[in-house]
Amino acid sequence: MARQSERIRVEVAFEGGQIIGGLVAPDSVEGLRAALGNGAAVYDLETEDGTYVVALNKVVYLKRFSRETQIGFGSQS
Repeated sequence: MARQSERIRVEVAFEGGQIIGGLVAPDSVEGLRAALGNGAAVYDLETEDGTYVVALNKVVYLKRFSRETQIGFGSQS
């Protein structure tokens, strides 16, 4: 599996308003994007918490957060 620093935070929103999210490997994000475009029925999205089986025909949007996001204290130049 990828190291924590190589993971990307994503959110997947569904019809009805439910949203799931987690940290995933970059290849998982790209795989999900490809599956959304090719008419697949489901996609196994592996996150740090486990695997979600995503019903692609119910997905409203996929949000991919910026990798530059940092949480915590630090100096700003």
